[in-house]
Amino acid sequence: MNSSNNWYIIKTETEQCEIIELNADPVAENNNYWGPFPSKQEAIARRVGLIRAGKCRPQL
Repeated sequence: MNSSNNWYIIKTETEQCEIIELNADPVAENNNYWGPFPSKQEAIARRVGLIRAGKCRPQL
């Protein structure tokens, strides 16, 4: 794992949010992503907040 990578939350077509690690901003047509976050733990915490706010559906 490269320490220069950042963590992003990406909203999929099914309205679920996935956490991914990238070294650049993701390309999203509708800006359906949040981040960058410095750690996976922070991205997980933010995803929980997005689910509670109704912006994402929880993963099954």
